[in-house]
Amino acid sequence: MHSPKPRRKPGPTTAGADSGEKLDELLISSAICNGEDLGPFVRKTFGTGKPETLLHHLKLFARSKESEIEEVCKAHYQDFINAVDDLKSLLSDVESLKSSLSDSNSKLQSIAAPLLSSLDSLVEAQTVSRNVDLAIRAVTHCVRVMELVSRANQHLQSGSFYLALKCVDSIESDFLEKTQSSTLKRMLEKRIPQIRGYVERKVSKELGDWLVEIRVVSRNLGQLAIGEASAARQREEELRMKQKEAEEQSRLSLRDCVYALKEEEDDDEYESGLEGSDAFDLTPLYRAYHIHQTLSLEDRFKRYYFDNRELQLKSDSQVSSMTPFLESHQTFFAQIAGFFIVEDRVLRTGGGLISRQEVEFLWDLAVGNMCAVLEDQFSRMQTANHLLLIKDYVSLLGVSLRRYGYTVDALLEVLSKHRDKYHELLLSDCRKQMIEALSADKFEQMLMKKEYEYSMNVLSFQLQTSDIAPAFPYIAPFSTTVPDCCRIVRSFIEDSVSFMSHGGQLDFYDVVKKYLDRLLGEVLDDALLKLISTSVHGVSQAMQVAANMSVFERACDFFFRHAAQLSGVPLRMAERGRRHFPLTKSQNAAEDTLSGLLKNKIDGFMTLIENVNWTSDDVPQGGNEYMNELIIYLETLVSTAQQILPAKVLKRVLRDVLAHISERIVGTLCGDVVKRLSMAAIKGVDVDIQLLESFTEQLKPLLTDKEAKEMKTAFVEIRQLINLLLSSHPENFVNPVIRERSYNALDYRKVAAVSEKLRDPSDSIFGTFGTRGSRQNPKNKSLDTLIKRLKDVS
Repeated sequence: MHSPKPRRKPGPTTAGADSGEKLDELLISSAICNGEDLGPFVRKTFGTGKPETLLHHLKLFARSKESEIEEVCKAHYQDFINAVDDLKSLLSDVESLKSSLSDSNSKLQSIAAPLLSSLDSLVEAQTVSRNVDLAIRAVTHCVRVMELVSRANQHLQSGSFYLALKCVDSIESDFLEKTQSSTLKRMLEKRIPQIRGYVERKVSKELGDWLVEIRVVSRNLGQLAIGEASAARQREEELRMKQKEAEEQSRLSLRDCVYALKEEEDDDEYESGLEGSDAFDLTPLYRAYHIHQTLSLEDRFKRYYFDNRELQLKSDSQVSSMTPFLESHQTFFAQIAGFFIVEDRVLRTGGGLISRQEVEFLWDLAVGNMCAVLEDQFSRMQTANHLLLIKDYVSLLGVSLRRYGYTVDALLEVLSKHRDKYHELLLSDCRKQMIEALSADKFEQMLMKKEYEYSMNVLSFQLQTSDIAPAFPYIAPFSTTVPDCCRIVRSFIEDSVSFMSHGGQLDFYDVVKKYLDRLLGEVLDDALLKLISTSVHGVSQAMQVAANMSVFERACDFFFRHAAQLSGVPLRMAERGRRHFPLTKSQNAAEDTLSGLLKNKIDGFMTLIENVNWTSDDVPQGGNEYMNELIIYLETLVSTAQQILPAKVLKRVLRDVLAHISERIVGTLCGDVVKRLSMAAIKGVDVDIQLLESFTEQLKPLLTDKEAKEMKTAFVEIRQLINLLLSSHPENFVNPVIRERSYNALDYRKVAAVSEKLRDPSDSIFGTFGTRGSRQNPKNKSLDTLIKRLKDVS
């Protein structure tokens, strides 16, 4: 099919068009000779709409090459003829070869047909064998998988979760990917996570049950540990007392070694008792920890355990408002002690379940809560015994947990902080007890019928004055107040030492001694002063109180020795730090009260002095009536007082009484009652003084020579006055040397007053009228001289 001839575009010149066509022809010829692609030329030709030109050029190129082809063919014609001849000869050979091959093929097929049949059978048998082997391996694989599955089920049913997990891990790692059964594989892929979840839930439930149970176990464990610490403390106290007794008695130290060895054995028994397997069981915890390790959930389990234990600790640290703390404090502290004993075991044997830092964090949390609880409860308590009970239990808690390496300094600081409050409450309690004991006193000597009463009331406070046991019934020189107050003071010392000991402070004797001084110097002394001022109304009562004070003086020595002994301080150091008698005020008040009552009694007898005839010319034989009555009373007083009062107290009281008698006689002579004195009256007073001196001489078995002289100085004033008035030269009183030697106790005004009353009336101014021619008495003259000189002095 020929395409329509395109219209020709006018060109500039015909020669230019011919040259362009020649150029295109050359390009096409060059491309064909070089084997290049003619596509561009074809596209260009059709693009310009002139395919005829291309065809024309191709035809021209073909005609130009025909001659070349012809020349080539002519050049190779002979070779071609030779090749054809060779091919013809070759064709005959090929035909013979073909017939030979056909014969060989027929023979081969006839021979190989049975072999090929056998080969097909062999191939089929091998295929079946391979299939059977694959089936056997698959079945064997499935059997092993099912055996592990069955074993895992058995372990799950028996509660052997770790073995069940090991079976599941083995199935997952060794068999799951190799399982060809899609149904079995899907089942395993579904069940393996379910089994792990089931195991995790079961062990978590067991752990939850254990966490509930361990709280009860912890409380019992804490009570056991604190009880053992209390028993160990008691054994230590007994050992310490035995060692002190051994030291005091200078015995061999062998027994001390035996005691120490026994104490160590007790400690070993304590450790073995708490470390025994029966104390508490951690198997559920460790089992759950091991299972979670197998499940690769170790960190999550550690966090879960720590959080739950922290919550339990916070719950245990709460104090119930429904129960008084005094009743619940033992359970409260025992629960916390058991908690940390369990945590110590978990730390040492848990394989990293909880770290040392976490345990310390829990301990710091517990200590902070306990300190806050103690601060709050101590601030509310108003009974010393309650503080002591809680303090003792807290100190035992500290001893128990210090064995496990826990620091309890913060708890001990809280106890030490409330030391002053405890002692103030203790002083208040003792004040009430002492007031009750003193108010019940009947001011009678205590009767003891049995030896145990003597031991309980005398020996236990070292109040005895002799090591020889008295005969029973025994009448003590003191009343029931003394042993009652001694028991109160001893209880105070023991309670104070109990509070101060085991509190982290080793040397606390000074603190105990300070509060003991307050108890004696403030509480007991004030109570005795109040008793003396309000309840003592008679001489016998005052004498009994004074006797009690002397016994209290010995008791105070025992109190300080007892405090030193309980505080672990050597007695020689306690003796070195001794102070004055702390009951000095009440002792002085008792003696002053006794002296005052005796003086009042003496004043009653001294009223009889008004019956004396001071102007009589007769000297009374045997003394005046008032003095005889006084001597009888004083002798009765001394015989009674010797059974109760110590000698030194009796001496002081008698000296005050004798001095009072002397003052009353001097006062009577100088007073308005006596208007005139006769020499016979003065001599009668001299006889009275001699009776006092004779009474004093009777006291010599009780007095030393020095004390006898001091006793006589009690009535030295009246003796010197009587000696002066009876002397032949009374004017010598104005001589300083003689007065200092013989009349140093006299007041010149009293001497002048008595001398004025003693002077003879006839020697006065108005008496000279009737006796103008008589001679003046030398005695009166000396008195006149004395009176005149004394008036000059005044």
